[in-house]
Amino acid sequence: MADPNQVNTVNPYFEMILPAVGIKKNLYLLILICSAAIIFIFTGKALFPELKDYEDSYIILLHGLGRTSISMKRLEWVLSDKGYDVINAGYPSTKFSIRHLANDHLDRIIKEHCAEPDRKIHFMTHSMGGIILRCYLQKHKLANIGRVIMFGPPNQGSEIADHFKNNFLYKFFMGPAGQEIGTGLNDIPCKLGPVDFELGVIAGNSTLNPYFSYIIPGPDDGKVSVKRAKISGMKDFLVVHTSHSFMIWRKKVIKQAIYFLENGMFYRQ
Repeated sequence: MADPNQVNTVNPYFEMILPAVGIKKNLYLLILICSAAIIFIFTGKALFPELKDYEDSYIILLHGLGRTSISMKRLEWVLSDKGYDVINAGYPSTKFSIRHLANDHLDRIIKEHCAEPDRKIHFMTHSMGGIILRCYLQKHKLANIGRVIMFGPPNQGSEIADHFKNNFLYKFFMGPAGQEIGTGLNDIPCKLGPVDFELGVIAGNSTLNPYFSYIIPGPDDGKVSVKRAKISGMKDFLVVHTSHSFMIWRKKVIKQAIYFLENGMFYRQ
């Protein structure tokens, strides 16, 4: 049994080198930490590509005809989670003309929510929301406009608007703007011309309304044909198997929209 009164001793050699070893170990640790910090500061985005300057951008969401901002909620949630400053402001789509909605309501949304001119303003629009944006940009030049993603836009009008143009119920529920989104030369979409900003268009080719699709020639999403969603000057175009009303809630569509927002093109395997 060990003597409790015995005093433990350390070899004098080890007493001499142990402090030096501790100092050297701490010095190496300090160098390692500093090196990692320098690498993160200068190459952090290369090492972690998900780290982007989201806080430097606005994203305005514009719903379609007869909708409210609730229809864009899933987009708002996803984009907010990624760090974007999202403006999901509703507007009275069935009460006024497209030009009034563009030059009054959209203009006010931008002025009230996007006050910092050095921050990019991106847009995501559904259906007629894209026509309102194009109409706005025809008169107002945004120096800080970023990228634009349009979901099911009637960029060349919609045959459904042509078919129901003189229908009393259509007039009552869709209002003045519903009378302006047809395919005729005097309708607003055909008067706006090519786009001059980075635009990605997502069109659907699945329908929930066989009657509407019977009216529309060619592949369509139940409201807008794939062909008429296109517009001269767009940067990329993607067709997704989804319907007009629900495309903005589809996970695969939202992923494609964010990919275009961050890369300027849609993802293709």
